[in-house]
Amino acid sequence: MTIAITGGTGFVGQAFLDLAAKRDLPVRSLARTVPGDRKAVGWISGDLTDKASLQRLVDGAEAVLHIAGQVRAADPAEFNTSNVQGTLNVIEAAKAAGVPRFIFVSSLSAREPQLSAYGASKLRAEKLVAASGLDYSIIRPPAIYGPRDGENLDLFKAAKLGVIPMPPEGRASWMHVSDLTELLVKMLEPNECLTGGLFEPDDGNEGGWTHRQIAMAIGQAVGRKPWVPHLSKPVLEVAAKLDGWLRRGDAKLTPDRVGYMTHPDWVASSRHAVPDHIWRPTVSLEAGVKSTADWYRKAGWL
Repeated sequence: MTIAITGGTGFVGQAFLDLAAKRDLPVRSLARTVPGDRKAVGWISGDLTDKASLQRLVDGAEAVLHIAGQVRAADPAEFNTSNVQGTLNVIEAAKAAGVPRFIFVSSLSAREPQLSAYGASKLRAEKLVAASGLDYSIIRPPAIYGPRDGENLDLFKAAKLGVIPMPPEGRASWMHVSDLTELLVKMLEPNECLTGGLFEPDDGNEGGWTHRQIAMAIGQAVGRKPWVPHLSKPVLEVAAKLDGWLRRGDAKLTPDRVGYMTHPDWVASSRHAVPDHIWRPTVSLEAGVKSTADWYRKAGWL
């Protein structure tokens, strides 16, 4: 089986390539800049707007794993270019090449598209996949963390200082990246119970976690018992403006993100659970954040 993936240089994509290397799975990956440290991967230079590169990526592939996407943007219109039109381009390439299996990594934010331009773009992309006529599955991960994760790094840095600001009280599912990549490998094979399915995986903790529980687990992982203030939506909106002013295009707290961060329920739905005989999570929140903190320290990030 040759697996064609997008997003191979990103956080989830690199974790998938790690697992693929361990399993000796042949992988071809799209990349704007081809890395020099993964010789076993068949790299295709290009991006989601480059239809010729996409065609080379999927030619002869047995499955397409579409991971690439834009998670934050200074201009919300950018989400449409990357997440909607980009997904359509990958679909068209896969159909033209006759690829028999298509896996789309979406986001739990697609469940509430009115809250953010990002979530709305992911839902539009899901609809394109569902209407494609391909043998597809859609995965809506919750918050993903683990080695190489830059999005949640600030929480670990804040924990070291003894304070982790969190959104208003609510609950959310979390999931370690190694569990997600194991699931993606399981999804690659055609299976009647997976075809046309929409799945919301998590770490197995029914009902998810409160924001305070997540913060305290991170604090424990870095050896601190942090103060966990819950910031209101107006305060977070001001913080987003400050982050945009300070970090410009690298800002992690954007006004669009405030919309879904302040939603009280980001718990994966049991109605969309992955069947147990297909996959089960193995990494607990406590063990996952500890191993993540250890990786950050070793990499010099924390």
